[in-house]
Order: sequence, then C-alpha cells, then structure tokens
Amino acid sequence: MTHLPFPPTDTWHNLLSLALAEDIGPGDVTSRLTIAADERGRAQIEARQELVICGLPLLGELFRRVEPELHLELLNEDGKSVKSGAPLVRIEGPIRGILSGERTALNFMARLSGVATSTRRYVEAVAGTGVQIVDTRKTLPGWRMLDKYAVATGGGVNHRIGLFDGILLKDNHVASAGGVGRATRLARENAPANLTVQVEVESLEQARDAWENGADLLLLDNRSPEEIRKIAAEAPERLILEASGGITLANVRAYSECGVHRVSIGALTHSAPGVDLALEMLPTPSQTAARDASRE
Repeated sequence: MTHLPFPPTDTWHNLLSLALAEDIGPGDVTSRLTIAADERGRAQIEARQELVICGLPLLGELFRRVEPELHLELLNEDGKSVKSGAPLVRIEGPIRGILSGERTALNFMARLSGVATSTRRYVEAVAGTGVQIVDTRKTLPGWRMLDKYAVATGGGVNHRIGLFDGILLKDNHVASAGGVGRATRLARENAPANLTVQVEVESLEQARDAWENGADLLLLDNRSPEEIRKIAAEAPERLILEASGGITLANVRAYSECGVHRVSIGALTHSAPGVDLALEMLPTPSQTAARDASRE
C-alpha cells in the first residue's frame, strides 16, 4: 500500500472551520443538557460496510478544535481496504466533545472514503491493462485537495489541480481560438516549459490537427471505443491518449482496451456515494469492571 502525504492543513482548515461552525454553532445543546461537563468516556469510529479508508489524518485536527482534551488512537490507515465492522479510530476524553464532533467527523470520513472506495473499484476493473484511472476538476467547491487526495488513496491518478497547473484545450477554447490546429499551435508556442498541451478532439481529422501542431495529449471525450481505436491506430507513439465521457464501471474495461493510456472519470468525485460509518460509545474500564463484578 502506497502511503500518500495528506494535503497541507491550509488547503482544508477553512472548510473544517465552516463544517464545525454550521453543525455546532453556539454549542451542542443536547450534550450540554444531558451529560456532565467532567464526564469522560471512549468511542470508536468503525466501518459499517466494505470500504477503502480515507481521511483519518484529518480527525486529529477536527477533534482538537472541538475539545483539546480528547485523545485519538488511529487503529487503521488511509488506503487500506477493510470489511464491515473494522475499527478505524478510538477517541477518549470528555464525552461532550466526542459527541459534538461526531457528525462532522463522520461526514468527512464518509465523503473521502466514498471517493477512495469508488476509485478503487475502477482501478480494479482495469487491472492488468496498464491504463490509469484519472480524476477531473469536477469536485465539490472547497474540497478540491481532499477529493483529489481521496482519488489517489483509492489508486487513481490526479489530473491538474486547477486552471493554473495544466493546459487543456477544451471544445470552447478550440471554438474561440478558431479551430483545433490554431488553438494547439498558440498553446504550444506559448506554453511554459514545464507544462504539456492536451487537446480535446472529436474526430480523427481533429486529432491529426492536434498532433501535427504539437499536442502532447489528446482528450477523446464522448467517443465510442471503436472511434478511439481508429484514432489510436494512427496516433504517433509519443502521444498520450485519454478517454472520457459516459464511462462507467460496466464499460471502463472496454475503454481501457481500445488503445488509450488513461481514462478520466468525473463521477469519481462528483457522484461518489458516501460510505456507511458509525461512531459507537465504548464501555469505560470502570463500567467494564462493575459489569464483571455483577456477574460474579
């Protein structure tokens, strides 16, 4: 299992602040009314389905903001596939803090683990082909770095982060610039040395215009495997071909076998279902001892 660096805190701390503020607001009234401030306990977040874990490194900061006295013990790690019932993290300290942070913690973990789990399914579906599963910019606003981390955790490959770190001439760029050839030429002539030029094409003719004017990659969007296969047969070996559009688990294998190097799937981040997780309170040592004593 590859261990990936978690996104820097400054890329998601505002999102975390917003999530806590909208859920806790001026205070957790239910916990305040029913649980003494000095009452301490233990809880565990666990999987309720088979999933790929993602988001554990964020929980330390989350619960620290809710209650600095809480202590977390990670029982698993991001990127690992686990079965239903697997423990992910144990939390110990003031019960009010545990319960106040519960929903926000589960929301983040469910979202990120959902993206990682969905990505892993696509990666497994194309196993043995050498084709990469690639994400897009179709992420939730504010979640870009976390979403892309989740894709990578599931075994996918990150495309550009934003408009600033990659050149991709989409159909609207092509139309506005006056055609595939001219758009590609302008981008190629002015591209920074560290950036490649990718062009979206819709036919073999457009594909030729793109590679003859210096494109490094072609985006074959909403093309059938048969159409892609014809383009791949004529494309120079230096070109990287990417299929996209209308690709699902049911047909991704067919696309991976038509001559492309990678398949990009917006649904990895815009439609991945959240996974089922739960936070369960655990008996404290004193409660366990009292229970055992009552049985003697």
